[in-house]
Amino acid sequence: MEATDLIGAIAIGFAAGVVSGMIGVGGGVLFVPGLVLFLDLSQIKAESTSLLAIIVVALVGAWRQERYGNLRLKDAVLIGVLSPVGVLLGAVVSNALPQRALTIAFAGVMLIFACRLGRRALRKPEPEDEVNTEGSPSRGR
Repeated sequence: MEATDLIGAIAIGFAAGVVSGMIGVGGGVLFVPGLVLFLDLSQIKAESTSLLAIIVVALVGAWRQERYGNLRLKDAVLIGVLSPVGVLLGAVVSNALPQRALTIAFAGVMLIFACRLGRRALRKPEPEDEVNTEGSPSRGR
């Protein structure tokens, strides 16, 4: 790995960690585009690399948020137990598709989520959005 690639990887990892800790995203949202745009990885290599890298980010973030009382463990376990089947299918499909199709699909998913989150953020706040006693936003436990 060249020095510029190493610096880029460190910057992507740090930025994704900060954003993940603040708003709960970082893996797919920052790792994948960062790896594609700054480290010149193919879409599929960036997605695959992100899947492994996000494990550490997710564990640290979940541990820290659990200390604030924001972790919904039952939901996390349910999603975690059911996800591997989807990951296996997704890996097969992603290896069969052209890189351009993967890039467009990834961008489309990000746009859909961005639009839905933007609309949600602009509507009137609900009581569950209030701040809990530790000063960390409650996430509807």
